[in-house]
Amino acid sequence: MEKDMIRVAVDAMGGDNAPLEIVKGAVQAVNENASLHVVLTGPEEIVKGELAKYTYPADRISVENATEIIEMAEPPVKAVTTKKDSSMVKGLRLVRSGDCDAFVTAGSTGAALAGGQLLVGRLKGIERSPLAPLMPTAKGPVLLIDCGANVDARSSQLVQFAQMGSIYMENIVGVKNPRVALYSVGTEEEKGNALVKETYPLLKELENINFVGNIESRDIPAGAADVVVCDAFVGNAILKMYEGVAKTLLSEIKGAMLSSTRGKIGALLVKPSLKEVLKKYDISIYGGAPMLGLTGLVVKTHGNADATAVRNSIMQCIAFREQKINDQFREKMKLVDRTKGKTQAEA
Repeated sequence: MEKDMIRVAVDAMGGDNAPLEIVKGAVQAVNENASLHVVLTGPEEIVKGELAKYTYPADRISVENATEIIEMAEPPVKAVTTKKDSSMVKGLRLVRSGDCDAFVTAGSTGAALAGGQLLVGRLKGIERSPLAPLMPTAKGPVLLIDCGANVDARSSQLVQFAQMGSIYMENIVGVKNPRVALYSVGTEEEKGNALVKETYPLLKELENINFVGNIESRDIPAGAADVVVCDAFVGNAILKMYEGVAKTLLSEIKGAMLSSTRGKIGALLVKPSLKEVLKKYDISIYGGAPMLGLTGLVVKTHGNADATAVRNSIMQCIAFREQKINDQFREKMKLVDRTKGKTQAEA
């Protein structure tokens, strides 16, 4: 494997559509990017059987044999520590050893989060590693940070989430000077619980982010911010409500259009415009949710991810490596190695 290759490990057995869609997405990514090498982790015979269906550069996809699979319902920490020959643990260890730059999985979120912390490890100076998905809005994607990793967080950790989110949005998504907002129950500075009230003045004082104040739930879909900062308890509630409302609305619209002859005729007329709108709100175009602040990148994509979502998740990893996001975290956040008392840039 060439040294300048970007190496991404992919859990071939994670998710509802494994290994069919996972392998297909990996092949698509490799065929589109000549600097990419994918390592598929999973039972060698099964994975190679799927690969045999496609044409791709044989020297840029390899298989790391793994005899176990972590199931969705398993206790995350126990699964990661006991199933050492699982497709997920094998992929995480490839990142930890430096053999791969990133790891993508559609498997258990809890196991991926636990494995990221335990096996890959955080950058020195990072207090907690948040999970940060991109969500569609009327003005482009918004980064929700944290949505699942840290249900209890301190103000200093939310400050780091804001900084990491700003750096990620600017360099990966291409949003210049991204607007960073703190989630609260009101836009006024004095609104919110104890954590929000403690965090607000800290974000206000930061010079390296464009802090625009508090944001309420109803303003997120309108695109009032590019980064929304919160703890994972709140973030997960926002994410699940977002997904649930979207699914319900689409179901209701479809039902209304098919309920009568007039509705069906109308559906034919609006179909092209509707497809364009729905494409804008297709979360698969954003790939997966990165777990930021680790020594290597871990991306958790949706459990029902198809080949497009897998392909886009792998492309995220390429951009992360090319933009040297971890180096930017160290430099711009002035991360302190607490064992040495110096910033990592100085060290």
